[in-house]
Amino acid sequence: MDRETRLKRLRFRSWHRGTKEADLLIGGFFDAHSAGWTDAEIDLVEEMLEEQDVDIMAWATSMQPVPDRYQGSILAALKTLNYVPIQR
Repeated sequence: MDRETRLKRLRFRSWHRGTKEADLLIGGFFDAHSAGWTDAEIDLVEEMLEEQDVDIMAWATSMQPVPDRYQGSILAALKTLNYVPIQR
């Protein structure tokens, strides 16, 4: 599958998680960072999106330790939380 198709599928999966909170966190993260991802980072995000939303959200907020396989630039960027759109 080509890169563009993979990213389109990941975008959909990122924005359709099942709860509004997870959609905003994971979808907002995807929109803010996906353009600069390498193929290896895309692979990692695809794997991470197989995890439960509660776990991903807990890693992003440092409520649970991040598994070793996800340690690195993707989770560091996810933890910044500056990409979550907040209506004011």
